Amino acid sequence: MQTDVTVYIVDDDEAVRHSLSLLMQSVGLTAKCCASARAFLDTYSASSPACLILDIRMPEMSGLDLQRILNDRRIQIPAIIITGHGDVPLAVRAMKAGAMDVLEKPFNDQALLDAINKAVAISIAAYQEQVDRVKFQECAQHLSPREREIMDLLITGKGSKEIATQLGISRKTVDVHRIHIMEKMQVRSVVELARLTLSND
Repeated sequence: MQTDVTVYIVDDDEAVRHSLSLLMQSVGLTAKCCASARAFLDTYSASSPACLILDIRMPEMSGLDLQRILNDRRIQIPAIIITGHGDVPLAVRAMKAGAMDVLEKPFNDQALLDAINKAVAISIAAYQEQVDRVKFQECAQHLSPREREIMDLLITGKGSKEIATQLGISRKTVDVHRIHIMEKMQVRSVVELARLTLSND
């Protein structure tokens, strides 16, 4: 597991927060404990991959209320809901609101770790997509209109000769532009360029 992922533990029960925090530490994950949904909203940072272990029944703001706020703010953080009530309709509502998993207390530590592993993988992938999107936008600003035009053709799989014919320029000119595009976009292949472009769509 990666240590640069933060696991937020949101539960009004101090004993639960403490035991879950120790469990996270035992597998090398960073845990941040919050005694309420409001405390989580004040603490959460989207600057690194994260997942959320969330108690569904809490005073003031429930886990479902927090999910609604996260959805409204378009904050995408994989959430694992924990409940001590075996409330099936509540669990269904949580899943519909976007929860990745629902576990009933008392739950098996390995079941929780398995769910966290899945959530962490999702969060890292989403975070990498965001990093790629920012990188693409920053690098693309340095392209000339002609370079952008050639890049758009390159990622469709067209070769230099085909692009030269379509644009009415020499193949050598296309190859020179291609070198500049690779340098400016900080990629080593057209496949990498295409991946970067697709992640920005």
